[in-house]
Amino acid sequence: MDFKAIFTAQLASVLNGQLSEEAISDLIETPKNPAHGDLAFPCFTLAKAFRKSPASIAEEAAFLIKGPYIEKAKAAGPYINIFFSKGAAGADILEVILKKGKEYGLLKDGAGKTAVLDFSSPNIAKPFSMGHLRSTVIGNALGNLAEKCGYTAVRINHLGDWGTQFGKLITAYKKWGNPDKVKEHPIRELLSLYIRFHVEAEADPSLEDEARSWFKELENGNKEAQALWNWFRDESLKEFQQVYDRLGIHFNSYNGEAFYNDKMKPVIKELMAKDLLAESDGAEVVQLPDEDLPPCLIKKSDGATLYATRDLAAAFYRRENYQFDHSLYIVGQEQSIHFRQVKSVIKKMGYEWADSMKHVPFGLYLKDGKKMSTRKGRVILLEEVLDEAVLLAKNSIEAKNPGLENKDEVAEAVGIGAILFHDLKNDRMNNIEFSLEDMLTFEGETGPYLQYTNARAYSLLRKADDLPSAANGLSEPYSWEIIKLLYQYPEKLRQSYRQLSPSVLAKFLIDVAQNFNKYYGQVRILEKDAGIQARLALVKAVTIVLTDGMQTLGMKVPRQM
Repeated sequence: MDFKAIFTAQLASVLNGQLSEEAISDLIETPKNPAHGDLAFPCFTLAKAFRKSPASIAEEAAFLIKGPYIEKAKAAGPYINIFFSKGAAGADILEVILKKGKEYGLLKDGAGKTAVLDFSSPNIAKPFSMGHLRSTVIGNALGNLAEKCGYTAVRINHLGDWGTQFGKLITAYKKWGNPDKVKEHPIRELLSLYIRFHVEAEADPSLEDEARSWFKELENGNKEAQALWNWFRDESLKEFQQVYDRLGIHFNSYNGEAFYNDKMKPVIKELMAKDLLAESDGAEVVQLPDEDLPPCLIKKSDGATLYATRDLAAAFYRRENYQFDHSLYIVGQEQSIHFRQVKSVIKKMGYEWADSMKHVPFGLYLKDGKKMSTRKGRVILLEEVLDEAVLLAKNSIEAKNPGLENKDEVAEAVGIGAILFHDLKNDRMNNIEFSLEDMLTFEGETGPYLQYTNARAYSLLRKADDLPSAANGLSEPYSWEIIKLLYQYPEKLRQSYRQLSPSVLAKFLIDVAQNFNKYYGQVRILEKDAGIQARLALVKAVTIVLTDGMQTLGMKVPRQM
C-alpha cells in the first residue's frame, strides 16, 4: 500500500488530466500539524487552467475524492487535505512490517549495481584520532545504506601509507628514536617523534630537506628506509584494527597509497600520449583552465609522484576491478579542489565514467573551536575517547539497573553508540565541537536515548502474555502518528543514501523514538482488553524499525539496559 500513490491516483482522476501523475506526486506535501491531515495538495498551479481561485478548486476537488483507505478529504483554503482510515490502513502497514521483519526497508534501487566507498584512510604511524572519526562513521553508514538500497558495497580503506611524512618520520626516528620505546608503545612514540620533527624543523629548516631525501630513498627502494616503513605500517595496522573491531567496521580492501606505486606509470604514459602533460617550473602538470581549477600536479621537479598521481591510478584500478556504478570519496571538505582536479583529469582523458565519481565532504571535529592537528599535538585519541565513553555508560547503568546482566557488553554498546550517533545526527557539512558530555547524555536526541527507547519496547514484549497481531488495527491518534512514521522508513533509507546524508535516517529514528515515548506515556499498552494484540504489534514494529535503523547507522542494539 502506498498512501501517496492512492492520493495521486484520486487527484489525477478528478483533475481531468490537467497535471500528470508525476507532477501531482511531486507537489504532495505532509502537513506539519497532524490535525491538518495525513497528506496535502496545494492547488495554486491549477488556477490558470481552471480559471478559478485555488480555494474554489480545492473545495470542488475535495468533494469528489473517495477511495480505498480514504476516510475523508477536506479543503483548507487552497489546500486539499486527505485523512486516511486509521484502523484499516494502520492494520495493513503493521502487518507488512511484522511479516517482513528484518527485511522491512530493503530496497532494489541498486540491484545488480556496485558502489565503491573510500573512507576512514588514517595515516600510518600516527594514532587513530577523533579527527578520523567522521570519515570512518559516515563512510560506514553510507556503505550500510548502499546495501539497504540493494547495491553491492565495496569498502576501501585507502591508507595514508606513503608520502613525504614518512621521510620526516624516518629522519626523526634516526635522530631521536629509541628502539625499545618504539617497540613498547609504537604509535605513541612515533607520534612523539613526528611532533618533535616539526618543532625542531621550525628552528632548523634543513631537516625538511633531509626528510625529502629520505622519502626519495624510500621511493627508490632503499632497504633501511623500506624496513622502517614496513615496521611503522604493521604496527599501525594492528592498532587501527583494534579500533575498527570496537566500532564494528570492516573493509574489503586496505590498499593504501603505496599499493599504487607500480600502477602510476601507465596513467602517466597515457597522459603523455594524449598530450595532456605540460611542464611548469620543472614539474609536470595537467592544465585545467576550462574547469576553473589550478593545474593538477602529476610529477614534482625532482621526479617524485604525488597524492593526485596515486588517486588517478587508484580510480582506474577500481573502475577496472569493480566496474562501479558510482565511486564515493568520503574525505574532508578541505580536499574538494583535489577531487575536482582528479575527476577533471580523467574526463580530459576521455573517460565519461568520471561523472560517477563523487566527493562526499564533511565538516571538522573542533577542539576549543580549533581544528585538531597531529603535527601541533592538538589531538584527541579516539581509543581514549571510546574507553571514557564506555566507562561513563557503565557508571550510568550501575546507577539505573545494577542487576543488569552483561553490563560490560551493554556499556560498550551504549558508550560507542553514543559517539557514533552524536556524529551522524549532525549534517555532515557542519563542524562539530568535541564534547563527550553532549555525546553521552541519556536524554534528548542522543544514541543512548534511542537505545533505551528500543530496550523499553523489547521489555514490553517480554512482559506480555499475548502475541502481537495487527488484525484488528488501532484507531487512536497516538498510535496513528507512529504508524505513519514507520511506514516512511523505506523512503527515509532511500533519501538518506540519495542525499549521501546519514543524518536523514538519524533524525527520523529520533522522531520514531519520541513518538513512541509519547504513546507509552498516554496509552496502557499491556492492559488486557480487545486491543492488546494490536498494541503489541505496534510495539513490535517499533523495535523492528529502531533496531534496523540503528544497525544501519553502525550502532549496536542492546535489548536490555
